[in-house]
Amino acid sequence: MFILHDILKPLQNEFSSSKLGNQRSRWFVYALLSFIIPFTSSISSNIFRCMHAFFGIDINKRKFYTFMASTKLPWDKLWSKLWNNIPEPLTDGRLLVALDDFINPKTGKKIFGCSHIFDHAAKSNQTKYPWAQNVVLVGLLKSIKGRWACLPLAHRFYLPQNAISSKLDNMNISGKTPSFKTKLEQAADMLAQLAHHFDGVKILCTCDSWFGNNGLFKPARKRIGNLFNLLSRLRSNIVLYSMLPQKLPGQPGRPRKYGNRLGTCAEMAATFKAQASKLRVFLYGDYRDVMIYSTVVMLKTLKCPVRVVWVFRKTQWVALFSTDLDLSIKQIIEYYGARWKIESGFKEIKQEIGSSKSQTRNAHAVITHINFSMMATTIIWIYGARLENTPERRHKVRGRNSFAFSDLRHIITKAALSEDFDAVCHSHPKSLKKYFIDTLLRMVA
Repeated sequence: MFILHDILKPLQNEFSSSKLGNQRSRWFVYALLSFIIPFTSSISSNIFRCMHAFFGIDINKRKFYTFMASTKLPWDKLWSKLWNNIPEPLTDGRLLVALDDFINPKTGKKIFGCSHIFDHAAKSNQTKYPWAQNVVLVGLLKSIKGRWACLPLAHRFYLPQNAISSKLDNMNISGKTPSFKTKLEQAADMLAQLAHHFDGVKILCTCDSWFGNNGLFKPARKRIGNLFNLLSRLRSNIVLYSMLPQKLPGQPGRPRKYGNRLGTCAEMAATFKAQASKLRVFLYGDYRDVMIYSTVVMLKTLKCPVRVVWVFRKTQWVALFSTDLDLSIKQIIEYYGARWKIESGFKEIKQEIGSSKSQTRNAHAVITHINFSMMATTIIWIYGARLENTPERRHKVRGRNSFAFSDLRHIITKAALSEDFDAVCHSHPKSLKKYFIDTLLRMVA
């Protein structure tokens, strides 16, 4: 309960001290908790029922839906305050962030941000171009009680250029046609925003090969400087070059930018496989032995030296690279392995919190709902990091000993529905009896 007070009270302080501001701050906290409580999916009507039934908030339905589509919620300030509330956000002196995008399939034709987006993960019985929102997300990778987690930090709705050019109504915010930005430009904007907030801190961005190229590296380096570095995966056909040879005195011609051509990534993997050595790393929740080979080369695509690590499996291999030459081989492998947690984060936001089930159409309502969903996810992980003891896993699964996201939601729910939760923000007496709440908790256990 006191952990909730420490997390939520600074957020409440970002609202004005007027009567309306105090009302909004109170509704904001209980709406946020209603997203966290795991009884139902977080569609707006369920949030309204949860606030009324569990927390005794007497709110008019019309006022509630006006609040959920409000333009007065100071999201930029709230996110900035929440970033300050993350305990020990740095990993080995770096802000370790993951970058990727996801789609939120919808059914309504007038839902803000929806268009026919290509789904590379679509199954054989699914359409390749579902009607969905496309969201670019930057999340903090942090080790919490011995397991990696991804805490959403910033996001942007990707609006396709052809949809904007067609002047579709669901691309507009308050009647204004938005300007087009590529996913790489949106990612650079979010990374620059984080660099400005965490001033003077090194930022290491882990991403897949789609984002891990000069389209992101060049604008991010231009805005952030040498504090920004990239950790990604190399494509098999990328050509690698040796380091720049030193020019001899009196040697004619201009200095070379690159050394000799070494070959493609695949060709070098075949060459180095016999020279690979064994290394023990913490990967995917367990210590594993992997065969690796590493060297520093020049990349023409990034126009800078990078450390490349080939990880060999029985019949396959993966080539990872980092522009941060101070990273050890072990760190490169473990950090890139932790990148997978952003995919788990998408599942937490879309399915467990329930963002994908929302059918709000108004642009401000859509923006508010996804902000609530992502902020609720971040708060859950912050709560887990602040716990004194490691939570136990309620549902035992073979091969998984660490606690789950749902375990933290269950713990927060008990704290939020306790009798002394007024310490966070004063509420009316709860309308439900304690035994009924306990029964519901057992139902979702």
